[in-house]
Amino acid sequence: MTALFQGQTPLAVRMRPTSLDEVAGQGHLLRAGSPLVTLADPQASTRAAASVILWGPPGTGKTTLAQAIARSSGRRFVELSAVTAGVKDVREVMQEALTQRDLYGQSTILFLDEIHRFTKAQQDALLPGVENGWVVLIAATTENPSFSVISPLLSRSLLLTLVALTDDDLGVLLDRAVADARGFDGDVILSDEAKAAIVQLASGDARRALTTLEAAASLAVETAKKGKTPQITPDHVSQAVDRALLRYDRQGDEHHDVISAFIKSIRGSDVDAAMHYLARMIEAGEDPRFIARRLIISAAEDIGLADPQALPLAVAAADAVQFIGMPEGRIPLAEATAYLATTAKSNAAYLAIDKAIADVRAGGFGRVPAPLRDAHYPGAKRLGHGKGYKYPHDTEIGVVAQQHLPDELRGRRYYEPTNHGQERDVQARLEKIRRIVAGE
Repeated sequence: MTALFQGQTPLAVRMRPTSLDEVAGQGHLLRAGSPLVTLADPQASTRAAASVILWGPPGTGKTTLAQAIARSSGRRFVELSAVTAGVKDVREVMQEALTQRDLYGQSTILFLDEIHRFTKAQQDALLPGVENGWVVLIAATTENPSFSVISPLLSRSLLLTLVALTDDDLGVLLDRAVADARGFDGDVILSDEAKAAIVQLASGDARRALTTLEAAASLAVETAKKGKTPQITPDHVSQAVDRALLRYDRQGDEHHDVISAFIKSIRGSDVDAAMHYLARMIEAGEDPRFIARRLIISAAEDIGLADPQALPLAVAAADAVQFIGMPEGRIPLAEATAYLATTAKSNAAYLAIDKAIADVRAGGFGRVPAPLRDAHYPGAKRLGHGKGYKYPHDTEIGVVAQQHLPDELRGRRYYEPTNHGQERDVQARLEKIRRIVAGE
């Protein structure tokens, strides 16, 4: 069983591919003639190559790709981590790369992990080397480069997006780790059920899959009968890790993507999908006040007067979460989510205010009609303020013929109610009111 325990080096590190041919997944980046394949080609090591930024979730192969290229390319390879490197380190690498190019004609690949942790000043230090071709930069990040990488560096690099590994990709990695001499060299058996469990738990993360496999293998060895090859079962997997890896970064893309899907599911009246995304946010530790605020916005934006009770209910859910906290706060959040997702929808009020704001921003506002102006201060009446104002409550129906909009916008309509839910009644009543107000 010596293959099971190769010092303190984690299985995920031992199984890192030595060439691009061994890389599982990311086939869209590894086609013949692609930038990464060209970089890895030793025959192209003397030619200029484009710098690349690898963007993708953890465990999708960013570091693996960089190191596989380093082993294959024939170029000088330097690795820095944005966690520990500073401007001085970057400048030293650039100077050495320039020296190697001028003296020996050798190009340098600089692999910079977690570039999103670099400050603007640190990223600025990369520009001369990238722009002048002293180095070929391979930068890795889990954050959206549009927000975390400076524009000059983005414009000088190719942005390559990595995706979560498929179940089949993870299956290939697990089988290889069991059979390969760098892994367990056939000293353990991985049952199909255990492999399926690891794949499900890993959520497309190769590192997570291999780490779980290693922990489960250790448990299998401990419980194996003497003289029998240890077999990894679903029980070993469940003991190694009891919860699926939830891809969620409260400051990153998953934060925005999941809340976007949550709101769009409510808007689309899919209560089951809305509950799913609510559960993902709760399990990931999202701030429940953030969720409650988005529910309030959804009630006002997407439901409006189609159901006037939606907004008070969303506000009540926010108050309840603030008052009772979590985990019980999940219940009023779920109640509000279910209500908003299943009730009638209208964005008429939302569209109305946006149209009115657009007119104001375009200069379409004019002067307030004289009858509507404030007449309470001394001298106002001499200016004609309030003259001719008709008090609606003095009439039997409570509505009078009167111009309220400025002359420039007379007859302009902003609010157009739908025939959804209670807004249907508003629509019928509003048509009558508008005719009376217009004096028709």
